[in-house]
Amino acid sequence: MSVSMDAIKELREKTGAGMMDCKKALAETDGDFEKAVDVLRKKGLAAASKKATRTASQGVVGSYIHLGGKIGVLVEINCETDFVARTDDFQALVKDVAMHIAAASPLYVSREEVPADALEREKAVHADQLRQQNKPENMIEKILTGKVEKFYNDICLVDQIFVKDAEGKKKISDLIAEHVGKLGENIVIRRFARFQLGEKQ
Repeated sequence: MSVSMDAIKELREKTGAGMMDCKKALAETDGDFEKAVDVLRKKGLAAASKKATRTASQGVVGSYIHLGGKIGVLVEINCETDFVARTDDFQALVKDVAMHIAAASPLYVSREEVPADALEREKAVHADQLRQQNKPENMIEKILTGKVEKFYNDICLVDQIFVKDAEGKKKISDLIAEHVGKLGENIVIRRFARFQLGEKQ
């Protein structure tokens, strides 16, 4: 089927994918916009996983100040070359991630950073609550799996839903994967610090 330029442009703006990729995705899904978005997201994640083993030692330390100086964020995001680090797309990504951190208050970059004792404590609290509700033990384990996933989604940056995503579906990891596909380099959120006025360390 023929695909209109307007549809291709709209899909490119939404996903950040190349024009030809957008055209192919729309043709592949018979012009279904949402299905085309899913196709491009899957391709982006596949491309990101291939590039994930490559060393990312360049990048940017970005900052974001919110509420008239009441919240501040520093974030280090790495890529493979200084050339990509200086592009508008990469700079915009760093700014978006810093702004997200200010709004969403993650505690860790990824679930691998969550201390084992913090995870065990979270599971113990929920297990006690479920036992008080007289849930059977085999059911408790299944429920705990969902509770742990929600715990990660709440406190880990890459598992959080991107605050600027109107549909409430795109995670920060998806945002990174999109930019990996777009910029052609491995991209890694290395670390961040969030400061709130009057907050105790």
